[in-house]
Amino acid sequence: MSDATDKAALQPKIIHAEQAPKPVGLYPHARQVGNLLFLSGVGPRKAGCKDIPGVELDAQGKIKSYDIEAQCHSVFTNIRLILEAANASWMDLVDVTVYLTNMDDDFDAYNRIYAEYFADNQPCRTTIEINKLPTPIAIELKCIAALQQNNAPSRKANEG
Repeated sequence: MSDATDKAALQPKIIHAEQAPKPVGLYPHARQVGNLLFLSGVGPRKAGCKDIPGVELDAQGKIKSYDIEAQCHSVFTNIRLILEAANASWMDLVDVTVYLTNMDDDFDAYNRIYAEYFADNQPCRTTIEINKLPTPIAIELKCIAALQQNNAPSRKANEG
């Protein structure tokens, strides 16, 4: 394969998933480089609005109460929507970083629901407790997928 073909195959491709919630900043839902797909942080917001499943806010917009189970199911749905926009699937996920705002209260429920979604595919996982997320959510995931050959940018065989 020539250097030009190598460089073309590795040019990042930006993925915008129309069905997923819009990012809260200037970043894409995902970027594909070669056969790797890098998802930006994905939260549980609903597409087309600012609603967050299971969250009750006070008058100042601060979290009054939340349902981690509803947020987990919603964030996994959003990840699936982004994967589908990139012609990828749940089985392509190889690494998941999870950010929780309350490890003590939420880890057990999150871990149980995570196991339901990842029973057939077990990517590497890191779970980190953080102080706060940019929107009033309790969970966010950042994922990496390794795409099957037919999803990766086309490469011509070296005719050398």
